[in-house]
Amino acid sequence: MGNQSVMQRFAKWHIWLGWLVGFPILMWTVTGLVMVIKPIEEVRGNHLRKEVPERALPADTQIAVSLPAESTKPVRSVTTQVESDETITRIAYMDGTIARFRPDGSTMGPLSDVEARLIVAAGIEGGDKVARTERFEAANVPFDFRRPVPVWQVVLEDGTHVYVGTETGRIEAVRTRWWRVFDIAWGLHIMDLQTREDTSHPILILFAILSVIGAMFGSILMFRRRKARVGGAT
Repeated sequence: MGNQSVMQRFAKWHIWLGWLVGFPILMWTVTGLVMVIKPIEEVRGNHLRKEVPERALPADTQIAVSLPAESTKPVRSVTTQVESDETITRIAYMDGTIARFRPDGSTMGPLSDVEARLIVAAGIEGGDKVARTERFEAANVPFDFRRPVPVWQVVLEDGTHVYVGTETGRIEAVRTRWWRVFDIAWGLHIMDLQTREDTSHPILILFAILSVIGAMFGSILMFRRRKARVGGAT
C-alpha cells in the first residue's frame, strides 16, 4: 500500500512537471533536428569557398617593411604572402588590428568596395552575383557577424552574406540563409536569443534539471505499469 502511494505521488509530480517542461523539451528536440539536418561545414558556407592554391614568394622578393619606430603597439605576427599577383605583408598587432604593406614598404589603405567585390568573386562560388555592399566599423558590425572587426558586407543575390575585412583583405566569414536559420535555432536551444553565446545561465540550467527529474519520474513509473500488467496477467 505504501509503495502504491509513493507511485501515485510520482505520477502526480510527473504530470505537473510534464506541463512545466513539455514545451522546452519539444523546443530542444525541434531545434536539435534543425541543427543536424545539414552538415556543419555546409552551415558555415565552407562549400562555397573556392580552392585557391597558395603561391610561393618569388625568389628575388625583397621586403622593405619595418615596424614603425614611433609605434608602441605590440606586434603579434608578421606574414608575407602572394595574393592576386601582389606580394602583401601583414602586421597583426596584439590589439587585433592589422596593417597591410606593399613590397616597397608603402602602407595599403582600407579595402575599397570594388576590391571587396573582386575578393568575393575570386573566392566564393557565385560571388560575382552581388546584390549590394555595405561597410561596417568594428563597433557596429551586423549581428550575424558578431566580431569586432571592420568589414565589408557583400550580399549575394541568393541571400548569402560574405564578410571581407577592410584591414585584412580576406574573407572573414560566410553567412548563408541556412546559417541564419541555424543561428536562431541555436539561440532557442540554449535559451539565449540576445547574444546566442551563453550556454550556462540559470533559466537553462533550471529547465534542464526539471527535465531530468521528469524523465526520472517517468522511468520509475514504467516499472509501476509493468508490475500492474504482470499482476493483471496472473
